[in-house]
Amino acid sequence: EELLQELEGFKRELLNLRVQWQAGELKNSAQYGKTRREIARVKTILREMELGIHKEPNKEKTK
Repeated sequence: EELLQELEGFKRELLNLRVQWQAGELKNSAQYGKTRREIARVKTILREMELGIHKEPNKEKTK
């Protein structure tokens, strides 16, 4: 459940970054790629948990 909340937060952040980019206000364009990678990381962990591959979320690499 914590991972789902984290995923929603990253999705909101990505939407925010897209809006900033379209408006020409995005200062750090690398943040867009980092956020996409974080979304992929969380989705991978969720899928691994679904398949029974990954039991506990790794909390040392969260924001």
